[in-house]
Amino acid sequence: FDSVRGQEAAKRALILAAAGGHNMLMFGPPGSGKTLLAQSMGDILPPLGLDAALSAACVRASTGTSISIERFFATPFRAPHHTATRQALIGGGVNPRPGEISLAHNGVLFLDELPEFGRESLEVLRQPLEDNEVTIARANEVRTFPARFMLLAAMNPCPCGFAGDHRGRCQCTPHAIERYRGRISGPLLDRIDIHLPVHPIALEKLVEQPQGGVLAVEARAVVAEARARQTSRLKSLSYDLNACIPMKDMRRHCGLTRKLEQQLVKWLGDRGLSGRAFVRVLRLARTLADMAGEAKIGECHLLEAIGYRGLDG
Repeated sequence: FDSVRGQEAAKRALILAAAGGHNMLMFGPPGSGKTLLAQSMGDILPPLGLDAALSAACVRASTGTSISIERFFATPFRAPHHTATRQALIGGGVNPRPGEISLAHNGVLFLDELPEFGRESLEVLRQPLEDNEVTIARANEVRTFPARFMLLAAMNPCPCGFAGDHRGRCQCTPHAIERYRGRISGPLLDRIDIHLPVHPIALEKLVEQPQGGVLAVEARAVVAEARARQTSRLKSLSYDLNACIPMKDMRRHCGLTRKLEQQLVKWLGDRGLSGRAFVRVLRLARTLADMAGEAKIGECHLLEAIGYRGLDG
């Protein structure tokens, strides 16, 4: 996390994702730091609690994977290649075994080059992202594996990767760009809370001595404090992170004043966002308020949350 230079806006989005358990998609040209940002997520996530660590360990043990004592409480981080099949992601086989989705249980699933994954492989993510489990049916048995994970994904803005480049390096046609981005379906995109543009950093910023900016130790503290507020607010419920708040409890935990509610409906209506995006904006705003130590969601939290829906519409 500390080795990422000049990407303070992206770092804030990463902290937001970690604080509330939100899914995030980063898009930008090659070399802008998307993969490094994703890999640094482990630096700011808190260690797993005992129950979560045992649950994740049971999934790994079912595949015959050894578990070291040193890594027992570490957050799982899985990064399958884009050539991974549907079965590799969701699991299966004659005697069903968990796939990458379940191996990321209570951790992070990172999908680099997201549009390069097969359409069928991507669509199997939709239900686990809602239900936090995967069910595999065979002729003689049905097995259900846990799959509660944070999705991190990265993609280029176009097939060549340089759409919008000021040097005019992109040669992709508008149709090619539309087809490339269309590989990610609307329903899947709706389930990703944060759409984050990542811009290249000037070379001189990469070599200069870093000044200011958020360090990993500070980010971990923000994440831990925000999660503590969520745990206190959501205690005795079946979920403990803002990203998991169901629609029926949205008003209870993410309630707005009548004026703010009407304003949010207008903002989102003008952009043609779906009902699911409306819910995700509220969840993001709740986490932003928790990061700021605020009991109530304010207008500034809503506006920043809407700003993270850049690929809608």
